Amino acid sequence: MLGGIASLYAVPAVSSGLSNGDPASSAGKNAAQDRPNVLIIIADDCNYYNIGCYGAENNRTPNIDALAEEGMRFTNAYNSVSMSVPTRHCLYTGMYPMKHGGYPNHSSIREGIKTMPVYLSELGYRVGLAGKWHIKPLASFPFDSIPGFPAECVTKDPSHTLDGVTEFVTRDPNQPFCMVLASVNPHAPWTGGDPSKYDRSKLVLPPIFVDTPETRKSYASYLAEVDLLDQEVGEVVSLLKEKGMYDNTLIFFLSEQGSQFVGAKWTNWYPGVRAAMIAKWTGHIKPGRVTDAIVQYEDILPSLILLAGGTPGSDMDGRNILPLLEGKTDKHREYAFHVHNNIPEGPAYPIRSVSDGRYRLIWNLTPERTYKEKHIENAVWFKSWKASEDPQAQFIVNRWYHRPEFELYDITVDPFELNNLADDKQYAKIKTRLHKALKEWMESQNDPGAAADAPRK
Repeated sequence: MLGGIASLYAVPAVSSGLSNGDPASSAGKNAAQDRPNVLIIIADDCNYYNIGCYGAENNRTPNIDALAEEGMRFTNAYNSVSMSVPTRHCLYTGMYPMKHGGYPNHSSIREGIKTMPVYLSELGYRVGLAGKWHIKPLASFPFDSIPGFPAECVTKDPSHTLDGVTEFVTRDPNQPFCMVLASVNPHAPWTGGDPSKYDRSKLVLPPIFVDTPETRKSYASYLAEVDLLDQEVGEVVSLLKEKGMYDNTLIFFLSEQGSQFVGAKWTNWYPGVRAAMIAKWTGHIKPGRVTDAIVQYEDILPSLILLAGGTPGSDMDGRNILPLLEGKTDKHREYAFHVHNNIPEGPAYPIRSVSDGRYRLIWNLTPERTYKEKHIENAVWFKSWKASEDPQAQFIVNRWYHRPEFELYDITVDPFELNNLADDKQYAKIKTRLHKALKEWMESQNDPGAAADAPRK
C-alpha cells in the first residue's frame, strides 16, 4: 500500500494500451478527478544563484520566490548532466544518463524506454509540453505539443502567448493534466528583456568571472532574461489561480544547469550541477519549508507515477520524494552523481563527479588533455578574459583549459570551487570515500568512463 500523499491519490491505472492523446475510459476519468494537476517549469541555462530565494545579489525573482514561500525549497537538488538534452532525458525517464543512453548533447535515448508522457497518459493524465523540446527521438516522447512559447532556445525573440497553455489546462475538467513549461530563458544569445535596468558598473560578479566591460554587458543581458523567466512563472501561476486550479496543482520549478558562462554549463563544477528546485502544493506541502535532502531530477518522474496511482519502472534510478514533500523525512539520498561527455561540444573530455551535500569530488578522466567548448571559445566576453594580463584572470582561464585528475571542494565555504583540497592530506579520507562511491556508481551504471566520450556512429 502507498502511504501518505500517494495513498490519498492511488487509483487503478487506466489500460496500459492508452497512449498520449487517446481518451481515457470514463472510469479512469472519474478517478482522475481527485488527483492533482502537475506543472513542471524548467528554466534554460539558469544559475541557481540568480534566483532571489537562492541569494541573488543583482536581480529579483518575486514570482519564483512566491512559490518557495508557499511551498518548499531544496538546497541540495542536482542534475546529472549540465547540458540541456541529457538533463531533460533524465527528467523524463527517471534514469541516470548511462542508463537511458542519451547522455551526449543532442543524442537519443535507447529504444524502448518509457517516458513521462507514456507513463502518465496510461494513468489517465493529459500530458503536454510548451516551449523547448530538445529530446530525442521525438517518437519516444509523445507529449501533446502546446503552442505559444518558443521552442528554439537560440531564438532572438523569446516572446510568448498563453493561448495554447490556457486551452490545454482547461480542455477537460474531468481529466488531470501534467504540463511541462520549458522556457528558453535565460539561454544565450540573451536578446530578450531589458538589460538597461541593470547598472553594469554596480553588478556584483561571481568570483569565477573576469571583470571586463564585455563580461558586464553580457551578464546584464543574461539577467534581463532571468527577469523574463520570472514573468513567465507569474503569468502561468496567475492563469491557474484565475481558472481555480492553483490549489490542486503540484508545481515544480527547476533552474536546469547553470548559465553559458565559464564555470557552470558544460562542466561538473557546482554551479553547473546544482539546481534551484522548488515544490509547491497547497494543503500538502507546508509553506516556507527548506530541505537539505539530496535529490536529483531523476526522482521527479517515479514520484509522479506513484502519485497518479501507478508503479514506476523497475529500471528507474529515481527515488520517491513524496515523503519529503509530506514532511515525513528530511533525508533522501546519500550522494548525487554527475557525468560530462564533451562531444559534440568540443574535443573529448570525460568527467565524473559525486556530491554528499558538503564535499564534492570531481574526477577528470583525461587530465592530460586541454578542455575546450566551442560556444565558450567564440564568446566575446571569454576572448576578453584571455586577453587580460590580470593574474586572477589568467588563473580562471587556465583553470578552464587545464584540470587536475581530482578536484575536491567543501561547497559550504567554497561554492564556486576555487580552492582544490584534493592533495591536502587532511581531506584524504573524504577523498577516498567519495572516490569509492563514485567508482561503485559507475560500475552499477555500466559506465566505461573515458571510452564513453566518443563520437556516435
